[in-house]
Amino acid sequence: MRRVRARLSRLRAWIVAERDGAVIGYAYAGPFKAREAYRYSCEVSVYVDATARGGGVGRTLYAALLDRLEGLGMRMACGGVTLPNDASVALHEALGFEPVGTYRRIGWKHGQWRDVTWFQKAIGGDGPPVVG
Repeated sequence: MRRVRARLSRLRAWIVAERDGAVIGYAYAGPFKAREAYRYSCEVSVYVDATARGGGVGRTLYAALLDRLEGLGMRMACGGVTLPNDASVALHEALGFEPVGTYRRIGWKHGQWRDVTWFQKAIGGDGPPVVG
């Protein structure tokens, strides 16, 4: 459990974008799953305020986050997009994420059941992990 706890705290990666002192977006990562076999995979997410969308904030946040995760020894980044969300799907695809499947009616949002499509992106190369 000590190793798991240490890994969980190590992967709490957050990046925040501000404009004129106000938060306009953020990206973060956490463990994909708690089991040791998934220790080199992470789940990522990005949010951009409606007032800042379309200006490259999401792309900048995600790129910085993925660089940080690679430095931490991560090898796979996974992210879910609640549908419909064409902008988020386009962002993930533009950054090289590939769709790998859709969970149907998995999330309750805005008063109705929503599907979530999952994306993944290999990071850090195919060699052995550099961080234990």
